[in-house]
Amino acid sequence: MAEGRGNRPHPQNLQGLLRLAVEASSASEGNPPPEPMSEERQQWLRSVLADMCQGGMDEVTQMKECLSVLRSEGGGGEGEGDGGEKEAALDLLCELCENMDNARDLMSLGGLEVCVGACLGAQGAGLRCRGAGLLAVCCQNHPEVQLHALALGALPTLLTLADTDPSTMVKVKALYAVSCLVREQEAGVRDFLSHDGFSVLMRGMQAETGSSGAKEEGREGAKEEDRLRTKSAFLLQSLLTSHPEHRDTLVSMGMVQQLVSLLRPPRCPFHEHVLGALCCLVNGFPRGMAACRDPALHLEELLNDRARQLKGKEECQEELEFCEQLLRSCFCPLDPEDNGMDR
Repeated sequence: MAEGRGNRPHPQNLQGLLRLAVEASSASEGNPPPEPMSEERQQWLRSVLADMCQGGMDEVTQMKECLSVLRSEGGGGEGEGDGGEKEAALDLLCELCENMDNARDLMSLGGLEVCVGACLGAQGAGLRCRGAGLLAVCCQNHPEVQLHALALGALPTLLTLADTDPSTMVKVKALYAVSCLVREQEAGVRDFLSHDGFSVLMRGMQAETGSSGAKEEGREGAKEEDRLRTKSAFLLQSLLTSHPEHRDTLVSMGMVQQLVSLLRPPRCPFHEHVLGALCCLVNGFPRGMAACRDPALHLEELLNDRARQLKGKEECQEELEFCEQLLRSCFCPLDPEDNGMDR
């Protein structure tokens, strides 16, 4: 990718572009991991795309050629030659579909069917990861595309990946796609509930480094596990904020006890969202408050200890506010009308 634009051979078609992308990636990164494009690779792709557009290839034509690559036989496994071109095609589609009109065009071209039917079930983690990423980009804040993806059965497939995929990076990307399918989309929330999505989020928050059997190891593996826990907790908090009517179900399935168990030391960054979810479960909801007051949980002691640790740390202000809100709501109740969150 360090090769200047003037020295780079001009690709004659999109297949040539994808080969260049694979060669450049291989030269600079060895075997690229199944993760989003680096900023350097994005900039390189944009410059080559500019060359292609100057050559008269419009974006719809580029998407059609990418889909042709993805529909071709073979190349679905790790290390297979054509697999690199398919990953490059998905990278390019992600770049193009940042434009909402292109996302709609991709849907019209049958691109979501290819993504759900071929990419999410591919042998190679790189294809599964990028396929989930493409669905996320296309569906984010795009109701028409969301509904089409839901009709294709994308959500249960993504939940399965987020729950059981051997690659933590695939789990993280699949969970991101799930959030893009359920955000401000009632049909997505219903699908999420019918496939026990809350249990998937709980298992994501309980993930421990190395527990997934993924190839990622050491510091990078721990970072991905942290991302999985954080995204799971954030999505739970977000869903409870927008859909408080599901609190009774969650309290009945023992969610309060599970969340409190996650707060045990040592403190982790995702604890902020766990505390936020607990606040949503007790806000004006007596069953949630009663569950938090269970003496076996020792929650009052835990919250007091955590509040003392966080005081004076500006970067932890929101987490501290959640602790204080839970203490006021559950253990120092005010007027019955003043049990809500004050934020």
